Amino acid sequence: MSTYSPFSAKQLLPQEEKLEIAKHKSELFIGIPKETSYQERRVCLTPDAVSSLVNHGHRVMVESGAGKNASFSDKDYSDAGAEVTHDTKKIFSCPIILKVEPPTLEEIDMMNSEAILISAIQLKTQKKEYFEAITKKKITSLAFEFIKDSDGSYPAVKSLSEIAGTASVLIAAELMINNNDGKGLLFGNITGVPPTEVVILGAGTVAEYAVRTALSLGANVKVFDNSITKLRRLQNTLNQRIFTSTIHDKALLKAIRRCDVAIGALRGKNRTPIVVTETMVEHMKKGAVIVDVSIDTGGCFETSEITTHENPTFIKSNVIHYCVPNIPSRYSKTASISISNIISPILIQIAEDGGIETAIRCNKGLKNGIYFYHGILTNKPIADWFNLEHRDINLIVF
Repeated sequence: MSTYSPFSAKQLLPQEEKLEIAKHKSELFIGIPKETSYQERRVCLTPDAVSSLVNHGHRVMVESGAGKNASFSDKDYSDAGAEVTHDTKKIFSCPIILKVEPPTLEEIDMMNSEAILISAIQLKTQKKEYFEAITKKKITSLAFEFIKDSDGSYPAVKSLSEIAGTASVLIAAELMINNNDGKGLLFGNITGVPPTEVVILGAGTVAEYAVRTALSLGANVKVFDNSITKLRRLQNTLNQRIFTSTIHDKALLKAIRRCDVAIGALRGKNRTPIVVTETMVEHMKKGAVIVDVSIDTGGCFETSEITTHENPTFIKSNVIHYCVPNIPSRYSKTASISISNIISPILIQIAEDGGIETAIRCNKGLKNGIYFYHGILTNKPIADWFNLEHRDINLIVF
């Protein structure tokens, strides 16, 4: 006797269960304190970015005067929907803290336990106590420098490098006309006058934008770098052939002796290698200009010494030296817009994903930006540099 079943043979086969995992949008509460670090004039979010976040249903609290040095007033922020306060402690008690510079130990002390910190880290100037303070407060920290884009590049580093590269040429142009020290030369190519000779050390993003700016003004440019791949990429990106060479003393000395401007845009793993010796600088033209963009990591000219935005230059061997770290801060509004363009979409994405926990599961580039997860150090280079214990974030978050 055959048993009757209302289901077909196919329907009777075991079916895998599919559950829809819905993302629940979260509401962010972001605090933007006033920068207290020396020479820091930038702010993380522009009023336009604040307006966008507020329209997405988020709260933004800005400390009074936070945008002043970047030409954004308190009124601009309050008009954009931000809450403006003079109370620094109130700002640091927000669940998410957004800063350009890393916070001081006093500022970390004001932060709530389990807070989220998004800022630069500036590893070369950091101390072990900073990491111990973050561990103690169980803070989750994201560094601008470590956040990756979908193409594997570092957008924050790239944007600020573009500014520094362009600015290095504009700064050199200013210093060349200086009546007391400069030679009274116009940076460029005027009919019947020999063009400005520029030597650029490095072939990364800073160098690329320095080359673009110098070429657009009509200068003769020579680029030195020890990576043929980088030099080739630079020529292909510029879509024109320029003088390129690997770094060897004879060719470099010849170029340095003839140039009007030398720009240092090299990067080293820990410290920038010194490629222009004091003797080479002594052979330079009187009134020539050195702009050492690499000074953040030690500088690539032996004669370089750190200067400030207030007193940016000094003269050594009749050569004008400009060695100010953090050049983008000089162009605080441009730099602030640039940082804001990168950070605001990330914040909106974190909220759309339902908070930082889900966001770093969904976004590998964002996960790469995390160097502390609930007080656990997750970045190996930091651990090696400061001799600290760390755990792989992929073993904690997956």
